[in-house]
This record gives sequence, structure tokens and C-alpha cells, in this order.
Amino acid sequence: MGTRGAVLGLAVVMLGAAAPPPRKDVVWRTVQPGVEYAVIDPPGTSALPIDARLHVVRIDPTRAPLRAVMAGGLDGRPRTASQWCHDQHLAVAINMGMYRDDHRTNSGYARTSTYVNNPRWTEKFKSALAFGPTGLTMADLDGADARQRLTSYATVIQNLRLIRAPARGVWAPQERRWSEAEVAVDASGRVLFIFARYPHSMKELNDIVLSLPLGVVAAMHVEGGPEASLSVHGGGVDIDLNGSYETGFNENDGENQQWPIPNVLGVSRR
Repeated sequence: MGTRGAVLGLAVVMLGAAAPPPRKDVVWRTVQPGVEYAVIDPPGTSALPIDARLHVVRIDPTRAPLRAVMAGGLDGRPRTASQWCHDQHLAVAINMGMYRDDHRTNSGYARTSTYVNNPRWTEKFKSALAFGPTGLTMADLDGADARQRLTSYATVIQNLRLIRAPARGVWAPQERRWSEAEVAVDASGRVLFIFARYPHSMKELNDIVLSLPLGVVAAMHVEGGPEASLSVHGGGVDIDLNGSYETGFNENDGENQQWPIPNVLGVSRR
């Protein structure tokens, strides 16, 4: 994913601008109760002949509870997001987070009420998604008691922070860029799965996400490059998306199939 890095191999015009780009209307399509899907043409000009659209799934967790599905708690076998949807009866699935060389363990702390995937917190990862049974939150982990406050939640997933509450991007400009899968929360407590095949730098993508009428207040990175995945199946939507470009790893747009991944966040299909 995007923490592997080196020299950018393509000439890419920076998308970021001094003035914020104009807002775009978002048209939502119902996938099932509590789950909506939209495709957004972001503001700015894409410098490469790569699909620049953002795919966004918006989830009301009070109507469509989140699930964290981990291979290590099942048969140990990674699957594509599409296969996870089929095997676990999910309407939507996105990467749960980056994973270690064993192709099983999340790079940050990760557990459910019945299975501990990674018992160790990663100091440089400053974001945690926690949900059930007391609600849902995306917590910033800067405070001394931040981890302790998450103990009442059934599921806790730690990842690299992109946007700090309230709605502040934390990435500086850089040359490295990649296809991106991220998970965000909005001001109403809804969860957003956001996918971009176009290889943005993270500051560029943060600026775009915050410029759109999505109400995002916090966001975490869950995977980049060819591993980045999003599947949506329901309400007439039937898509399986994957990333490709990643600086220093896969500097092309040629990947056209989802890669097997060990862990996903999703919503059960009705």
C-alpha cells in the first residue's frame, strides 16, 4: 500500500489549488435500507488518462450495522472483496486496513468481541474506528486516555489517519500517490466508504473529500495501490472496484482485477 514509496514514475500535475474547488452535488442511490451509493466527478483536472471518479458508499449504522470480517477468525483464507461479499453475504465490502507480511494481521490494533486480530497498538497510527454495541465513533488517538475510552465498543480497528476531527486534513504535500480506499464518518454519525482509482497524493484527496458536500469530519486510510478494493452488490448496483497505481510499487494503471485481501469492513446483505 501507500507506505511503500520511492520516486514517482509518471509526470502528474498537482490537483491541489490555493483556492478550494467548487462543491459538487451528490446524487445518492439506495442499495438497501441504510446504505446508499454515489459516483462523484471530483473538482479539478485529472492529469492522467485514468478514471478520476470517486465511488462513495454512505451507511447509517443504526439501520445497517457494520461488520468487521477477518480471515484469521474464519478459515485463514484471503479473498477478494467480491468473494467476501459472496461468502459472507455482504452488500458492500471495503478493505479493513493495511496488513502485515503474514497476509492476515492488520497493521494496527484490531479486534472484535470474539476475535483479536492484532493485540498491539501502532504508535504512528492515530485513528481508530470503533462500533457496537454502544454506538460508533472514529476516534483520534492523540489523547492519553483515547484507547481506554474505546474499551466499551465490541469492535475496534486502528489505521493511519487521513482527516482529524473536526474536518482537518493532516497530510502535507508530497510526490507519492496511489489509488485509495478510505473509511470516513460524517457529522451525522454515518460511515462512508470512499474509493478512488486515480492516484492522488493524500493531501490532494483530503482536499477533494473535504470540498464535497459529504460532511466528512474524520477519515482513515484502509489501503492503497492495487490492494485497494470496494464491492457493492444490491439495489441494482453490481460493482467490484480495485486500485492500481502506487508510487514505488506498481506505477501503472494496468491492474484490472481485485487482489485477495485478508480483512474487510462491510454491511450484511438484506
